[in-house]
Amino acid sequence: MTPEYVVHLGQQAIYLMLLISAPMLAAGLVVGLGISILQAVTQIHEVTLTFIPKILVVSLALVVALPWMIQKLLDFMIMLMNQIPTIVS
Repeated sequence: MTPEYVVHLGQQAIYLMLLISAPMLAAGLVVGLGISILQAVTQIHEVTLTFIPKILVVSLALVVALPWMIQKLLDFMIMLMNQIPTIVS
């Protein structure tokens, strides 16, 4: 196992982590931005107003994206398992 391979494997893992977390982060960002605009327009500055919609939308995004996320993780793990014989020898 060369240092280049370890760095490449780390890069793949970080990319996968960012890819998997993107749907929930994007949904939370969009809802947070929408609620912030609504608060600015109506001049209602309640701090707790953003929590419930964000929790609901992020949970919904998780439920919708979960099969895709699991498939991506399984593909990565299968790739790692298939490379074990080449890494060891």
